Amino acid sequence: MTQLISGYTNLIAHIGWPTGSFKAPMIFNPYFEQEGIDTLVVPMGCKGEDYPGFFKSLFQLQNIIGALITMPHKVSTVAMLDEVSTAVQVCGACNAVRKEADGRLVGDMFDGQGFVRGLARKGRPAQGASALVIGSGGVGSAIAVAMAETGVGRLALYDNRPEVMEQLASRLQQFFPTLPIQLGSNDPSRFEIVVNATPMGMEPGDPLPIEVGRISPTAMVGEVVMKQEETPFVLAARERGCLTQIGTDMLFEQIPAYLEFLRLPTTSAENLRSLSHIRYQ
Repeated sequence: MTQLISGYTNLIAHIGWPTGSFKAPMIFNPYFEQEGIDTLVVPMGCKGEDYPGFFKSLFQLQNIIGALITMPHKVSTVAMLDEVSTAVQVCGACNAVRKEADGRLVGDMFDGQGFVRGLARKGRPAQGASALVIGSGGVGSAIAVAMAETGVGRLALYDNRPEVMEQLASRLQQFFPTLPIQLGSNDPSRFEIVVNATPMGMEPGDPLPIEVGRISPTAMVGEVVMKQEETPFVLAARERGCLTQIGTDMLFEQIPAYLEFLRLPTTSAENLRSLSHIRYQ
């Protein structure tokens, strides 16, 4: 049965570019339909140069309650908000916006929470572990913050843009002054958790983000790319013997928090999985 759209339907925009990797509409909308929640998540493809004007106009709609923000807009969104969470302040990025009754826009960041909760569910919690996060952009920052909040034992950051990596480390140290942070090496050996938080794997022929042969076979390897269920990086890590977490695992774990943030009835990750209709092409 297709969800009925009416004049009472509320909208949640899912904004980014390109939109081919978007999975949230295939998870949220079946849940809304089952629960009779008259709300719809709609993918909206917007390029960077058009985004500021589009964002302002979008929230002038009277039936929009919020937005899910993805690449490449997570960082630029922050300056357009009226209020942000601590996670947004540390990350310098935002992936969820809620419109208040008075029109004010409130931002939060859930990528990291979803990723860390997924690790714990797989029996490999970040607490006390050594972790390497490749990529210091929006999602990499969020994962680093969530790991710090969880009590990761040792954190290493790597990005091919040294200034971005150093800025993230500086912000982390402000909020977590006792956390050991290493910078500048993408050598994954001697780490219990290894995360690809870069876009590598989005396109055919992308190089692997790190040398998989140097990852310990006992390590937990995580991926954030969702364009395909199993990226070449995940497949290579699995062949190495590693336990893996795919990009959609992170998404399922964070959606209950999204729903609470948007003041909608929430549910479990398990229920969302049972209802979803994930498609990769």
